[in-house]
Amino acid sequence: MAGHSKWANIKRQKAVVDAKRGKTFTQLSRAIIVAARNGIPDPAGNFQLRTAIEKAKAAGIPNDNIERAIAKGAGTFNDNSILEEIRYEGYGPGGVAILIEALTDNRNRTAADLRVSLSKNGGNLGETGCVSWMFTQKGVCILENVVSEEQLLEISLEAGAQSYEITDDIIEIFTEIANLENLSQTFKKAGLTIIDVELRWIPDNYIEITDNAHAKSLLKLIDILEKLDDVQNVTANFEMSDSLMELSII
Repeated sequence: MAGHSKWANIKRQKAVVDAKRGKTFTQLSRAIIVAARNGIPDPAGNFQLRTAIEKAKAAGIPNDNIERAIAKGAGTFNDNSILEEIRYEGYGPGGVAILIEALTDNRNRTAADLRVSLSKNGGNLGETGCVSWMFTQKGVCILENVVSEEQLLEISLEAGAQSYEITDDIIEIFTEIANLENLSQTFKKAGLTIIDVELRWIPDNYIEITDNAHAKSLLKLIDILEKLDDVQNVTANFEMSDSLMELSII
């Protein structure tokens, strides 16, 4: 399935130019809280929690903060805040479809912040379901330094992978959500280097952006949305050339 990595490539390029790479401490801590709440508060038996902790450590979050986030999720550290996972949907400039995943203790505040951010930057917040039908969620294992593509394909097929894409030295393997843990564990046992494991919304179709002003407005909107503390992830169904990306990143 071609096109899986287009949005991921946009995100990676933005990160290189932006200097602001990855999630904020608040976003990563909230991901740990929800993962611990949704399963057991032990990373050994909770794949979602284990993945969230690995990302937090990679971002430099202190162990004390990580342990406190786990305790909040397990209910043994009470700060009177209850986080809920909400997916918001809307449109950006040019009718680009946008999915926004949030963790919030106040859905009214989050919706208001998103509505203002979108409306001030050429977009609008829509109703639930207005664009999600344009996306499919998949599990993704991101690998690097794979020596043998033939070996990778053999392991991937045995582990239930559906497809893969190669960009420079990065290889992304796609699978059903329920098979993501099995896929990542299989790669680890084979000694392959995993740099990230994630769930990703993949657009079924893309809107090609060729105008510099249009590209700037879209990337500005994405940046503004991602900087909101309640927002965990933003996905959109547009693509643009590398040269236009470099000219347009704010």
